[in-house]
Amino acid sequence: MAHRPRRRRLTRTLLAALVTASVAVPVSGAARPAEVPAPAPTAPGPLRDTTPAALARRYATTRADIRAAERAADAHGDHRRAAALRTMAAPARHFLAFDGRDGGRSAETYGDLSRADRIAVLVPGSDTGLDTYHRLRAGAQALQERLQRQPGIHPAVIAWLGYPTPATIGPAALTTARADAAAPQLRQFIGQLKNARPAARITVLCHSYGSVVCGRAAAGLPADDLVLYGSPGAGAGSAADLHTRATVWAGRGAADWIRHVPHTRLPLPGTTLGFGTDPVSPRFGAHIFPAGDGGHSDYLKPGTRSLESLARITAGRSPDGGPDGAATAPHPAVEARRA
Repeated sequence: MAHRPRRRRLTRTLLAALVTASVAVPVSGAARPAEVPAPAPTAPGPLRDTTPAALARRYATTRADIRAAERAADAHGDHRRAAALRTMAAPARHFLAFDGRDGGRSAETYGDLSRADRIAVLVPGSDTGLDTYHRLRAGAQALQERLQRQPGIHPAVIAWLGYPTPATIGPAALTTARADAAAPQLRQFIGQLKNARPAARITVLCHSYGSVVCGRAAAGLPADDLVLYGSPGAGAGSAADLHTRATVWAGRGAADWIRHVPHTRLPLPGTTLGFGTDPVSPRFGAHIFPAGDGGHSDYLKPGTRSLESLARITAGRSPDGGPDGAATAPHPAVEARRA
């Protein structure tokens, strides 16, 4: 009967997590909007060719899909969504994939993917969709700008919105169900990217609930680095339990509310509540990077210590390195992997 008190404690702990999520509205925004109809996109096929001509054709196809979704949103009377899509369809924007249905899916490139030897893939967390996409875009732009100041590399950043993210307020944000469904899509995308750019160093940067997606996709993911930040857990007890060849990093800003989320897992019929060990704890075993003093939405803001760390990891350099232009030594984790 000793298991009953323990189970009650776990239940209370996870109820506390739900309360924590409920007070996080200012961080993540309001509840998910009603569904806006959109046509099925043109299937551009797997990403195999990253020559400039092939990418230009792919970008033109997805731009046409975005414009079709814009027309559908306008006809539905959602002029805010239509305006957001009109901005996304601008000639200077470059989408590898787009689907306007079910909250929206997309993969947008920043930088020249045809020349890239360092590629960062951003995996966002809860309450990210077409209506809140500007936040993901701002982070991707800031990271690309910072990477361009790293010496001796040709970077590109891809904002991967490849799954219907859960609302922060609600039970879906406390289970791995959305992440389990998204993991094969992320694994497939990174696999295609690696096949198309085999010599490139790929870093997957996973924020908040996105780190749960990355945790579920980690086994077999052909990435060099897997970075968990602002993470409630990766659905695993340790970095070793992720069964990944990638170097696993973790960081958390000093003012990030996610530190209050209890790190435990409770199996229930048909699902599991909670995401396991805190990724920044010694018990998890990740390589910890300096994340500064910011909050949950601050990791990719210009001028932050966290952005500097993420850029250095993506470049293959130590996040503890010296000033711009310095030939900083690789982090011990990077050096060990290359040995």
